Amino acid sequence: MKKSILLASLVAAVALAACGKKEETAVVVPPAPVATPAPAASDVAAAADAASAAASAAVDAASAAASK
Repeated sequence: MKKSILLASLVAAVALAACGKKEETAVVVPPAPVATPAPAASDVAAAADAASAAASAAVDAASAAASK
């Protein structure tokens, strides 16, 4: 009789402990996109000039290497 009361109280304690837990779901909120300004026309022109200079330097280096 004592064992059945002890067993019943243990089952009740476990059942009550399990009912009280709530699993929290993590809500992921994506960050708001940040607007980036478009590059200025002078920046684009400077980049184009730099690319042109680099390309001509590469062509010069290749032709110098081929002639050796």
